[in-house]
Amino acid sequence: MRSLVRFLVVCSLSTVCLSASKARTQSPTPLTHITTAQGGRIVYGTVDGASTQPAAMSKILDIVKSNCGEKPLIGRAFKFRGTDTVGVFFTVTNRPRGNVKVAGLVIANATAPGQIDAAMLSDDASRFGQTVNPMLQQLFSAWHPGGQAAALGSATRTGTASAGVRSASAGNGQSASTARLHAVSAPDNSASMGIADGWQLDPHSAGSTMILNGPNGEQAVWGAVGQAVDPYHPQQKVAVQYGIYKGTGTILFPYQQDLVSAYPNLLQAWRRSANLPPVKLQVNSIEPDQQVDPKLGKCVVVKGYIDADGRGMRKLTDSLCITPLTQWGAYTIHRVYNIMTDAQFEREQSTVTAMMQTVKVNQQVMAEQTQRVLAQKQQSDRQWQEWGQQGADRIRTQSQAMQKSNAERQAGYDRQNADWNASQANTAAQHANWSASQTNNTVPYSNPGDGQDTRARNNQSFDNYILDQTVVQDNNMYNNGTIGHGTVWNSTADALVKADPNRFEYVEQPNFWEGTDYHR
Repeated sequence: MRSLVRFLVVCSLSTVCLSASKARTQSPTPLTHITTAQGGRIVYGTVDGASTQPAAMSKILDIVKSNCGEKPLIGRAFKFRGTDTVGVFFTVTNRPRGNVKVAGLVIANATAPGQIDAAMLSDDASRFGQTVNPMLQQLFSAWHPGGQAAALGSATRTGTASAGVRSASAGNGQSASTARLHAVSAPDNSASMGIADGWQLDPHSAGSTMILNGPNGEQAVWGAVGQAVDPYHPQQKVAVQYGIYKGTGTILFPYQQDLVSAYPNLLQAWRRSANLPPVKLQVNSIEPDQQVDPKLGKCVVVKGYIDADGRGMRKLTDSLCITPLTQWGAYTIHRVYNIMTDAQFEREQSTVTAMMQTVKVNQQVMAEQTQRVLAQKQQSDRQWQEWGQQGADRIRTQSQAMQKSNAERQAGYDRQNADWNASQANTAAQHANWSASQTNNTVPYSNPGDGQDTRARNNQSFDNYILDQTVVQDNNMYNNGTIGHGTVWNSTADALVKADPNRFEYVEQPNFWEGTDYHR
């Protein structure tokens, strides 16, 4: 078995051999190693030190754990129909080799008393669902454990692992030998996958998001996508303030460098964007996913419990990733998660893992959808720019109207000042003439009363100027055969004259009425 440590394609991919257990003194029997055309690896031979099939598979899986740095996730052991050969599917992350996701199948058969032959098939988890069948056929065409090649080959052709990866434990509790995956496609043909009997593809699946509903209320979602905006980003503050994203399904949440601490609030923001109420969440563990290149984004793996629909707390496993923040303050959230009870998790997790590994995205359809979304985004940007331009034009028009009004008001004030200055100059000239006549004893001022009247008019005109008042004449108002006069604020006078210049007009100092507009 020491030679097997060097094998395990999933971890070391080097030449290997298994020791023969029939005679301890014999040399180790070389293990047959096959690299398939599809890229998967096959190894088969006799397991040293194992006298039962469970023991043989356990030894192999223990070595997988030792070399890959973590315990592989295994399904329920099953038996190939019509044979004594047993198998178990597994998945594992190869930590030493850069956190590569690997999926595999271990098979064991008792070929003689005390002798167990075993085989292991492995490949990258993303394509194992497509390569496992060809690898099984290739294995059974060369490997004949206990003379059962014909039966094993027949089992493969009739669907023991056909139609994609078989689940190691079926949704209804059946073994994988009777549970098989059948292909389904999203309604928009954006993706396809294999699902187990009893599971249904939700008709709302679209945009490469595949939503699966189990036979007993289980839910598994692959490729859920949410478009998010940082509402505090300088490029987004105004848009968020004016509610441009309201009703669009956009997730409004600050971009976080520490996704571990941000996850609970980010999940609530995800629900708010879909008009869903806050959810009760219990997080047991959140760990960064170290296999993701930081330049491509940030990811966390979450385990806990959630009451997503009011049916009580159920087990949650969630792999959530966010892309880097764009210069416009936007980013994308990707999720792969499932929700089920503890009992369902124990029974169905291997089934879910197997189904998720078979997802195929239709890149042509996704490219077309991306172009449509981009066109909608460009149209939205144009509308936003037009709205902004209209607002700027509106403000500019209001400003110009205010400037014109202020200029007209100032011109009125200037006219009043000029009239007042002219009246003051006239009064000064009259006073100078009167003083000169008195001094020179020439012709005396003939009408002292007129001088008092002029001074009274001038004083009132000055008072009006200081008090921002103007005398206005109402041509439609008659009082004892005379037109009406009144002193009002300058703003009121301007409004009256502008509103009806035929009715109202300004009254200059020479036309003041004694007793009405001024007093001596």
